[in-house]
Amino acid sequence: MVALVLGLAIGAEREFRGHPAGLRTMALISAGSCMFTGLGLLPDFAKTVDPTRIAAQIVTGVGFLGAGSILRQGELVRGLTTAASIWVAASLGMAVGFGYYRVSIFLTVVVVVVLFAVKPLEERIFRRRGRHRRETDPQPDELPQ
Repeated sequence: MVALVLGLAIGAEREFRGHPAGLRTMALISAGSCMFTGLGLLPDFAKTVDPTRIAAQIVTGVGFLGAGSILRQGELVRGLTTAASIWVAASLGMAVGFGYYRVSIFLTVVVVVVLFAVKPLEERIFRRRGRHRRETDPQPDELPQ
């Protein structure tokens, strides 16, 4: 349940910003990662399964999910933050599965703050300097004369 709630917290930001990988996706990734990690620690499985191998396979599987969220449209690349959020949600689930509750909760707070607070700051700083171009920005030939 802890992993699910932490995934929901990250998914809430993605949902708020209108990204397709939102509440349900992040919660399921976090809970699933927790479940796989926790199963690897059970005494019945511990004799035949190495928990670190399970963790490595979670990272591989989540990498495919993240890659699927990245889109390239001409020179514009979209979905990198969503892919990184998927990766972080999985790591939080794994940390909870290994029993690191405090670290997971702290990191979730930090990630949510970064997702909410850094975007406006980033746009304010880099758009003024002309380093960021969004597909919604007017093209130079579309600017009023």
